[in-house]
Amino acid sequence: MTRLVREHSVPALVLGDDGWVVGVRQIISPNQDARPDACPPSLIVIHAISLPPDDFGGPGVEQLFTNTLDVDVHPYFAEISHLRVSAHFFIRRDGELIQFVSTRARAWHAGVSAWKGRSRCNDFSIGIELEGCDTRPFEAAQYAQLTSLLRCLKRTFLIEDIVAHSTIAPGRKTDPGPFFEWRYVDQAMR
Repeated sequence: MTRLVREHSVPALVLGDDGWVVGVRQIISPNQDARPDACPPSLIVIHAISLPPDDFGGPGVEQLFTNTLDVDVHPYFAEISHLRVSAHFFIRRDGELIQFVSTRARAWHAGVSAWKGRSRCNDFSIGIELEGCDTRPFEAAQYAQLTSLLRCLKRTFLIEDIVAHSTIAPGRKTDPGPFFEWRYVDQAMR
């Protein structure tokens, strides 16, 4: 797999002073607000999402994060259309990176959560969603983009930890799931 990630290498990313990665597609989510006391992020939370579940490539995630989910497209959408959620970043199966919230703002990705005795992880974290599920491996292009993004964030912020959504919300969340390969996170943070 390491060879495959190298084949899908992506250019180094640059984070602007405004908290937006230069040159990536931006879709601004209304599901955000100011970080309390301008608290800089020190935690990165890795998530996985697919809408409809186990289906990739459609507009469902973008619509969920912008409160425009069409409940007539899939029965599951009616169950979640009331949610007001977002993430800072979304990495599609082909490696495309989309940013929904500035890293300087608080995205609503973690929900009820705690890490190292601190609750409300949204206050001090950056959320990265990978297009995926608990039943399938992620793509090499996603790991390549994730590696580039993590290195960019590490250059800008004092990141203390990178964790799974399931780690900060045990019993409530399972993502990014058993197929996520944490060795790529370790490589990126060296």
